[in-house]
Amino acid sequence: MSKGVRELRLAVTVDDWEAAVAFYRDVLGMPQLADFSSDDGRVVLLEAGRATLELIDPRQADFIDRVEVGQRVAGPIRVALEVDDSAATTQALVDGGARLVKEPTETPWRSLNARLEAPGDLQLTLFQELDSP
Repeated sequence: MSKGVRELRLAVTVDDWEAAVAFYRDVLGMPQLADFSSDDGRVVLLEAGRATLELIDPRQADFIDRVEVGQRVAGPIRVALEVDDSAATTQALVDGGARLVKEPTETPWRSLNARLEAPGDLQLTLFQELDSP
C-alpha cells in the first residue's frame, strides 16, 4: 500500500454544466486537463495549481467569514484560490457570472481577500498574498 495522496480533486455537481465550465475554465482561466464525458454524462478536469486541504474548526470558520465578509455566510465547503491580482480577478469573475459577496479586503494575515458566490453554489475566496515578492 502506498503512503500519501497523489492528487486532491474537488468534485462539484452542477445543474448548468456548460455555464460552470465556461466560468471556471474560460473566465477564471483554469486549464482543462481532461474530458471524460460520455453518453452517461459530462465531466472535465480543470487544473488549479497546487491543491491543499484546509481543515477549519467552526470558530475559525466564523472568524474568517467575519474578517472577509462581516458575518457568517459560508457553508461547510469554501474554495480559496490564490491569484496574482485579487481586485482584477474579482471584477473578471463578477463580469463572468459570479455574485460579489464582499469586495477585496485586507486581512490580519496580510492577504487581500474577496468573497464570491460562483456557479455550482460554491463560496469562493480569492486571495492575493501581500507579502509575496
